[in-house]
Amino acid sequence: MEENEKREVPETESDGPVEAGSDSDINDQLDEALREKDQFRAMAQRAQADLVNYRRRASEELGETRRSATSHLLLKVISVVDDLERAIGMIPDEAVAPGWLEGLRLVERKLQSVLESEGVAKIEAEGLPFEPREHEAVLYQESLDSVEGTVLQVIREGYKLHERVLRAAQVTVSKAPEQSDGTETTKEQES
Repeated sequence: MEENEKREVPETESDGPVEAGSDSDINDQLDEALREKDQFRAMAQRAQADLVNYRRRASEELGETRRSATSHLLLKVISVVDDLERAIGMIPDEAVAPGWLEGLRLVERKLQSVLESEGVAKIEAEGLPFEPREHEAVLYQESLDSVEGTVLQVIREGYKLHERVLRAAQVTVSKAPEQSDGTETTKEQES
């Protein structure tokens, strides 16, 4: 007998009798639900795009921080190389035993090879046209032998890390001799 008994299910508002005109209410609710779904989808897509952009920016910032730290360390090593080169250049050959001087030159070559292995290279300057991105003009010197704007002498070496300038080369740049305008009088002309 229990099988034949009807199970009573309590009625809820939605299970209640359907009134006339409720189709439009249901359609309105469906439209509202679809609009909300589209809004939530758009919000999720914006959030995902923001996350992708954040990750890209964070990665770029991390890379720039690493490059900056590497540059600072390499500049310190370069200053040691400069000091070592000056010290070796000042040593008279007869002042020290040949083994000591050769040992210092070996250390200098080792430091240079470490710099090269990291992608650091000297900036070529002498005899080339002055390049403001790579050279720092410390002196100008009149010269008849060189074209104006040519680097005559390197005072302090410059270095690049790949294509980025770590330290500009300090140089002496040629300039054309000043022309006298012929208004000056000499002692011979006065007599």
